[in-house]
Amino acid sequence: MDESRDPPPTRRLSADEVAVLRLLAEGEAIGLVSRRLGLSERTVRRKVRNACAKLDCDSTIEAVVWAVRNQLF
Repeated sequence: MDESRDPPPTRRLSADEVAVLRLLAEGEAIGLVSRRLGLSERTVRRKVRNACAKLDCDSTIEAVVWAVRNQLF
């Protein structure tokens, strides 16, 4: 597959995935993120996993660092 035609990772992330990464970057725990966004903790974890997959990251921390370095928020 021609990767040059794929949209950049920032365009592939959903608004919820970005919101979750932003709150995690601010130091919020999964439980508080879920309450602030009105999502279950399971959904928040799934959004983190999806963001990691889209960004080709191996961990939540790596995804948060990527988002901060790329000025996603």
